[in-house]
Amino acid sequence: MRIARFSIDGNVAFGVVEGEPSDQGGPVVDIIKGHPFAEFERSGQKIPLSKVRLLPPVLPNKVIGIGRNYAEHAAELGNEVPDVPVVFFKPSTSVIGPGDPIAYPSFSSEVHHEAELAVVIGRMCREVPRERVADVILGYTCGNDITARDAQRREKQWARAKGFDASCPLGPWVETDIDLERAADLGVMCTVNGEQRQLGRTSEMVRSIEDLIVHITEAMTLLPGDVVLTGTPAGVGPLTVGDEVAVTIEGIGTLTNKVIKRG
Repeated sequence: MRIARFSIDGNVAFGVVEGEPSDQGGPVVDIIKGHPFAEFERSGQKIPLSKVRLLPPVLPNKVIGIGRNYAEHAAELGNEVPDVPVVFFKPSTSVIGPGDPIAYPSFSSEVHHEAELAVVIGRMCREVPRERVADVILGYTCGNDITARDAQRREKQWARAKGFDASCPLGPWVETDIDLERAADLGVMCTVNGEQRQLGRTSEMVRSIEDLIVHITEAMTLLPGDVVLTGTPAGVGPLTVGDEVAVTIEGIGTLTNKVIKRG
């Protein structure tokens, strides 16, 4: 199911998105009782999706990014595939939702898009064995690892380059009906102003979702709502103020954001 987090009339709630844009009246959100990290009930109170504001589908304690997990992307930036996964963090303050603006950071003149499959953790976990990885995943969403590429090159350490405010769009919802086998071969696309920039498949990842979860949880505890960004295919490129960037992942949906000048 598609679990969205949204606001309406100043109230924030989770709900299950039902229907498609082609349906008469369009999709609706069935508000749930409770939250998606435990058993919940649908309330039966349904609101047209067009009447709500979609928020980031989760509020992660931490976002864990994986660098250079697609060989062609590593090569396009002049890098080799590392012997072990490159792990970095994006703070919770970097997270925005669908339709929210990406404010161009003042310290950069070369901001890039990076379309990624995002794994949403469903339960507290650490030292997860490979055979239990599926048990700790709530579902998947679209992610955009917005990166200040010039700062990344200049500063070496990636905290500012990848952690600035609004650098982690997530959404539009969490799709829970994708298993690990299917997640291992999903189409990932990025467009800018309607023009295709990135097109790849998660089957091109150097290390699988299982590999990544095992590797990360050897070192740290993951909490419900934490997000793992699994890397980006080749084709990353610049964004400018006024651009509309969209990340589409097969079986999930499309996450769209516009780039604005930081006020």
